[in-house]
Amino acid sequence: MTPIEGPLNENELEKLIEILKTRFEKNRQRHRLIEWNSVKRKIEDNYEKLESLYKMEITGGEPDIVDYDRNNDEYIFMDCSIESPIGRRNLCYDKEAQLKREKKGLRLAGNVIDMAKEIGIQVLNWDQYLKLQSLGSFDNKTQSWILTPIEIRRLGGALFADRRYGHVFLYHNSAWSFYKGRGFRGMLRV
Repeated sequence: MTPIEGPLNENELEKLIEILKTRFEKNRQRHRLIEWNSVKRKIEDNYEKLESLYKMEITGGEPDIVDYDRNNDEYIFMDCSIESPIGRRNLCYDKEAQLKREKKGLRLAGNVIDMAKEIGIQVLNWDQYLKLQSLGSFDNKTQSWILTPIEIRRLGGALFADRRYGHVFLYHNSAWSFYKGRGFRGMLRV
């Protein structure tokens, strides 16, 4: 992913807000009780979160609201692209795995954990991934890395998930593996 140079300009901000509004209205089943004007005020008041939404968008995530946390007064955005975001594929799980892969002579675009940090989002965990899948049918042809418990990661593994045959599946792989059809999905609280 190419880092964004400098602040977003007025035109980019307006275009992003229009994209988010259109997606919000098109997918009301994801957020029936939420009103767009409340969301718009919240995101316009938080430039850092707007920048993260922009990065989610330009990497192919198609962010949309999937929930509202009343206790913290936060809207929860997740990557809602039908397949794993195209600009976030071909990545191994974390920096340790990336360095192991590069020792074998393979240069990678990066890793899931560092890219999520650069975008300003959290990698979905298993429960969040299931929540997303309850709202639609995602990753029917691709896979998405999910946040891996430390006990599994210490042993060299990492988790990923997808939907096949009408069911959501959880799998494991070596953290240093990467595939053109495996990316990751993120979540942002605004």
